[in-house]
Amino acid sequence: MTDQDLTQTLSELIADAARQGRPLEIRGGMTKSFYGRAVSGDPLDMTPHRGIIDYEPTELVLTARAGTPLSEIQQLLQANGQMLPFEPPAFGPEATLGGTVASGLSGPRRPYAGAVRDAVLGVRMINGLGEVLHFGGQVMKNVAGYDVSRVMAGSMGTLGVLLEVSVKVLPRPAHSLTIVQPASAIRALDSLLGWGNRPLPVSAACHLDDTLHVRLCGARQGVEQAAQVIGGDAMENAEAFWEGIREQTHPFFQGSGAPLWRLSLPPGAPADLVPEQCLLDWGGALRWFRSQGPADAIRQATQAQGGHATVFRGHGGRIEPFHPLAPPLLQLHRQLKAAFDPHGILNPGRLYPEV
Repeated sequence: MTDQDLTQTLSELIADAARQGRPLEIRGGMTKSFYGRAVSGDPLDMTPHRGIIDYEPTELVLTARAGTPLSEIQQLLQANGQMLPFEPPAFGPEATLGGTVASGLSGPRRPYAGAVRDAVLGVRMINGLGEVLHFGGQVMKNVAGYDVSRVMAGSMGTLGVLLEVSVKVLPRPAHSLTIVQPASAIRALDSLLGWGNRPLPVSAACHLDDTLHVRLCGARQGVEQAAQVIGGDAMENAEAFWEGIREQTHPFFQGSGAPLWRLSLPPGAPADLVPEQCLLDWGGALRWFRSQGPADAIRQATQAQGGHATVFRGHGGRIEPFHPLAPPLLQLHRQLKAAFDPHGILNPGRLYPEV
């Protein structure tokens, strides 16, 4: 089946579901099916819609179909000395580009190179009426529709079915070095805040088990000079460590029982806001911990510091996974849903019951 035929089939299927008011569950590699609320609907498999459409390394842009395996894209980029700037987690070999964008999840490099939405240049999609729409483009500049394409990042398939995505790519750094030093959480946060005001080539910063890990990337001379400023020891097998943090294969994430919480906070938020057994990522702006504590109390304490709290894994349908929205934001979500999916058939309730 050609790409045009597959798009036509998907469009007709979605249009028919809209006429019948029949919910659809959009599926890719299913590596992030644990994330968010459960969806009840007919499965819409996007994995056949795969393949890289256009890639010119000198232009730093890649366009691929949504069902393209993330691993295939990363292998191609690596062969050309390039990478996805937001360092996305895959959570399994079946991860797809569409799922990567729809989930809106970024890895340790996110505070220093931007989020998923910052890398999305354009999308081709099908809305909840079966209409094929195109937003943005394949150039790294602001064009008509650019903001609409970025809205698809993190929308969890509630606004449309992604067909194609154009993303910005970057050259891989010439040199990488991870420095480790003993530090309490308080000291680590203080150090990271101080370094943030200096032109240091930091590309990741994580605190775990009374140890601060700082990854430096760039030209060798600049990295070595920055390492002297930061101080500490060079870490062996650093690539495996950061992969474990990104893919949540590190032993810290392997506990069971209590839900895994993900707190997004200003980097300077107090260290004692979360339990001692906590992992600080994103230079302190992202904090992971497990807790059976009341969700309302955790969220109130997080919101008081200007952040929001998500139950990333293990909510079991007993806790709303995403931080409740303020009424104006909830109204905005409803308006977007009504504009893109007026019959509410695409991944209904995946983010919030109302959308």
